[in-house]
Amino acid sequence: MSEPIHPAAIHHLPPFVTAPGETDGLLVAMAIFLLVAVIGIGLVYFKLHALPEQLAHRGQKVQFQLVAVLALLALFTHNHAFWIAGLLLALVPLPDFTTPLSSIASSLERIAGRPEPAPSSASTTASSTPSAHAGPLQSPTPQPAASARISGGSTAQPGDIHNA
Repeated sequence: MSEPIHPAAIHHLPPFVTAPGETDGLLVAMAIFLLVAVIGIGLVYFKLHALPEQLAHRGQKVQFQLVAVLALLALFTHNHAFWIAGLLLALVPLPDFTTPLSSIASSLERIAGRPEPAPSSASTTASSTPSAHAGPLQSPTPQPAASARISGGSTAQPGDIHNA
């Protein structure tokens, strides 16, 4: 402050008042603080918003996809009910219905004598050996019994139940 102070001004100015032409340090500090605070609050908001997806990531794929859709709906519509529904869905484990149903379907196919479908590429079992509980392998085309071919009688299949 090389210039003389105006006679109407007080003689002891606070430290945040700057002289004309000098850089306002308080303004620069507050601009940096505001920028950091806005970015920080935005990161916390998005981290909190992604919380249901992170919780559902350990669950099933269908559950994760439902929670992800609910989180996106909540993000774009600003409707908190979608976020709360996604959080509740992520916290509650869904029961596994597909494994027992696929086991029942494969057992029924095996009983009916149909060939089992080839394992998909997404299957976790890479071995081609049948499991011990699967029973004997059925041929894709059932063959008539040898006694039926010889005697010219009925064409009963092995494993068919006959009334005696």
